Amino acid sequence: MKSKRVLMQGNEACVEGAIAAGMRFYAGYPITPSTEIAERCALRLPEVGGRFIQMEDELASMAAVLGASTAGVKAMTATSGPGFSLKQENIGYGCLAEIPCVIVDVQRSGPSTGLPTSPSQGDYMQARWGTHGDHPVIALSPSSVRETYRLIIRAFNLSEKYRTPVIFLMDEIVGHMREGVALPAPRDLIINKRHISYHDGANKQCYAVPEGEFVPAMKPFGQGERYNITGLAHDVSGFPTNNTDIAGALYTRLMEKIDRNLDDIVRVEEYKLDDADTAVVCFGGTARAVMSAVLEARAAGMKVGMFRPITVWPFPAAHLRARLPGLKRILMVEHNYGQMLLEVQRVAAERVPVGFLGRWDGTVIPPEDILQKLREMEGSAHAE
Repeated sequence: MKSKRVLMQGNEACVEGAIAAGMRFYAGYPITPSTEIAERCALRLPEVGGRFIQMEDELASMAAVLGASTAGVKAMTATSGPGFSLKQENIGYGCLAEIPCVIVDVQRSGPSTGLPTSPSQGDYMQARWGTHGDHPVIALSPSSVRETYRLIIRAFNLSEKYRTPVIFLMDEIVGHMREGVALPAPRDLIINKRHISYHDGANKQCYAVPEGEFVPAMKPFGQGERYNITGLAHDVSGFPTNNTDIAGALYTRLMEKIDRNLDDIVRVEEYKLDDADTAVVCFGGTARAVMSAVLEARAAGMKVGMFRPITVWPFPAAHLRARLPGLKRILMVEHNYGQMLLEVQRVAAERVPVGFLGRWDGTVIPPEDILQKLREMEGSAHAE
C-alpha cells in the first residue's frame, strides 16, 4: 500500500495513527473536545478486527483499558479535563503494575466543567503529578494534525518498550484542526511489538529483570498462564510485600526505567535557534502562532527562535540547558496561567531571564500578541 494524502481532523488522525500502531481496543466515555476520537474508534475498530466499548464513566474506561492490555491487546482511551481527573487512580495502578496503554487528553478550558469547547493547556502539570505517589511518566504533545498521526504511534511504541501508561497531551486547537496529511505507507512505519516471556505457570518471577536492565518482559493473560497483578507494592512474583527493601527497589526501578533512558524518550523541535538570542518556548497547538511570530520577528531584525518540547514529560531540561549560553532572554508562551513556565524557570535558574505570555480565558494567543511581548522584552533589556 502506498502513502496517500487526506484531509483529516486532529482527533481523526489520533485514531488512524493508533490503529496503524496496532491499537485494537478502545474504552472511553464521550466528552468534548475528545468525542470524535470515541466516535471514530466505534466506526473503525470493527473494520480492523478490534473492539470498542463505551463505559459508564472515565474511571471504568481506564480500568477496561488496563484489563485489555494485560490480556495482550494494545489499548487506548481518550478524554478531556474532568475525565482526565477521574482516570488518575487507575493511571497510578497502571504505572505500578507496569501495564502499557495510551491515554489521550484533549485539553479544554477549566477547572471543573469550565469552557468545554474552548482551548487550553491547563492539564500540563496534571499529566506529571495527577496520580499520587512517585511514579514514572511519559507525556507527548503534538502541534499539528500530521504530527498527531506519527506521534501517537510513538506513544504506543514507548508504552510497549517501557511497560508504562503514556499520556498523549493534545489540546482543542490540534484536536479540532483540519489539515491535509500525507499518511505514510504501513511498510514505512516502525511499530514496537510487546516483549513477551513465558513463566510456565502461576507464582513465577513475572517482574524479574536481568542485571543492568529496568523493564521486565510481559506475559499477557489469555495465553494459558497466570500471574498476580496488584496495586500494592509487590515482589518479583507479583504478590504484595511489606518488605521495605523490596518495595524500595521496585519504586527505584520504576523511576529509573524512564530517567536512565532520556536520550531515547525525549524529543524536541528547535526552529531558527542557531543564531537566536531569544528563545520562545511553547508546546502543542500554541506552536503555530509562535512560529508565525518568530518569522515576523526575524523580518523585523530580531534574532528569535522557537524551542518546542515534543516530549513534555520528562521535561527536556538537558536540551534547553544546552541552549542557555547563546540566549539573552526566554519567553514562555502557553495557554494556561504558567505551568511549563515553572520548568523553564527551574532550568534557566536565573542564568537567563524568563518572560511569560499566557492565556486562560478560552481564546487563542495570536502571533501579534507574541510579537508585541518580544518587543517589550527587548526594549526593557535595551533600557537597562
